Amino acid sequence: MRKVKYTERFELDRPVARVFPLFSPEGEKLWVPGWDYENILGSTQLHEDYVFLTKSHDHAAGDAVWLVKAYEPESHRVQFYKVEPGHKVGIITVHCLELGMSSTRVEVTYEYISLGPGGDEFLENFTASRYREFIGEWKTLLGRYFDSQGAYTA
Repeated sequence: MRKVKYTERFELDRPVARVFPLFSPEGEKLWVPGWDYENILGSTQLHEDYVFLTKSHDHAAGDAVWLVKAYEPESHRVQFYKVEPGHKVGIITVHCLELGMSSTRVEVTYEYISLGPGGDEFLENFTASRYREFIGEWKTLLGRYFDSQGAYTA
């Protein structure tokens, strides 16, 4: 069994109350090009044990089952399990920290555990440098989203 784990941080000039909700299945539709999911529970209200499905998104080799492992809106933290049977399991943690009334630090950790040869190959190529680029794109996409929203309120 092989595994890798990387953490990156970036800051956004927006209040944490505006940033944190974007790290949910519905929230990601607003800023991630091509993001969509299959809502199997019928509700869009995120909570622990919430389950949803995606197809070939976010380092996926194919279909993935996502489960909310932890949802702590009071501390602006969410953690997901992302399971790709026979390939890999991801543990994705997003923690937003309020730096001020209109500034937020976003910390994103991805841990991947291989479940077979395809997962092993993915992990060999999923380097710290590639992860930095991936999370750098998050910052760019979130910036574009907020820029498109114009003026904001705290």
